[in-house]
Amino acid sequence: MTYTSLALTLIFVLIPLILSRTLQLGLEKDTIFATVRSIIQLLAVGYVLKFVFDSDSYIYIFLMIALMIVAATLNARKKGKTIRGITWKIATTLIIVEVVTQSILLGLNIVPATAQYIIPISGMLIGNSMVLSILFLNRFTAEIESNKDSIELILSLGGTPKQAVHTQLINAIKASMIPTIESQKTIGLVQLPGMMSGQIIGGADPVVAVQFQILIIFALLTTAALSSILVGFLSYPTLFNERIQFLEANNQKI
Repeated sequence: MTYTSLALTLIFVLIPLILSRTLQLGLEKDTIFATVRSIIQLLAVGYVLKFVFDSDSYIYIFLMIALMIVAATLNARKKGKTIRGITWKIATTLIIVEVVTQSILLGLNIVPATAQYIIPISGMLIGNSMVLSILFLNRFTAEIESNKDSIELILSLGGTPKQAVHTQLINAIKASMIPTIESQKTIGLVQLPGMMSGQIIGGADPVVAVQFQILIIFALLTTAALSSILVGFLSYPTLFNERIQFLEANNQKI
């Protein structure tokens, strides 16, 4: 793709700008900011990845993954501000997801232990884990807010904190995992995933591209389960104090 062709793709930015202005949605500023930011970030990442791939140093690979985890944590924690210690809970979840998935992929020699494979796969899995964490936190905080009375009732009857929020916790975990499971039911029929499409456009054998995509979608299932469950079980205890009192009920910050 030439720079001229790339510049022409700005038409796809112009269309939502015109629609936003016409319908008075007020999204022009955010759209322009997002466009400029994405261009700068992607160009910067492109040069950084070129350097990392050329050096093929495990130190740089580790630093890239650490940067991904930090960025994902800072973004996801915004949805869980009411939960104490949510930053380290999300960071711990992302680290565990990365360690588990890469241990399987590299330990069983499923993919080569090179930057070319480790970094892109890590990016997809960490990004998915971030999204799953956000989905979970959105649903869990909403569930807790709308079921405060039932939580208090269970506690007053001698129930444990886990029993008090069990229904809300399970509902939030299921709700955050469903999009991943449902998207995999139609993969290849309704949508051609990004990794597979990118490889095909790059000239790879479609069958090889499919094999790598299958690897990713299987890994995403583990990512979805681990992310939702870990964030959930790390978060719910902070809803209560040492006296097993529901903090929200006492107007205290969770």
